Amino acid sequence: MPVMAPAEFDVEAMIERFRARAKAVRQRPMPPVEGPERKRFVDQARVDYLDYAMIGDAHARLDDGILTLTLDLRPPPE
Repeated sequence: MPVMAPAEFDVEAMIERFRARAKAVRQRPMPPVEGPERKRFVDQARVDYLDYAMIGDAHARLDDGILTLTLDLRPPPE
């Protein structure tokens, strides 16, 4: 597998792709399935959205070839 040079990697573009994926999951139409298959589809869509949205909300930093994603999972202040 080829290694991408840090200079070629656009961190903000990656984050934006994850934001777009999260939005696409939210807008994904429900296929004509029923019963257990429907529940599995809904459950998978929920997990997909959560994963993509979390990466889309992360603060990314690329230092010396190391990508660091910081994600604040603390509840919002009251």
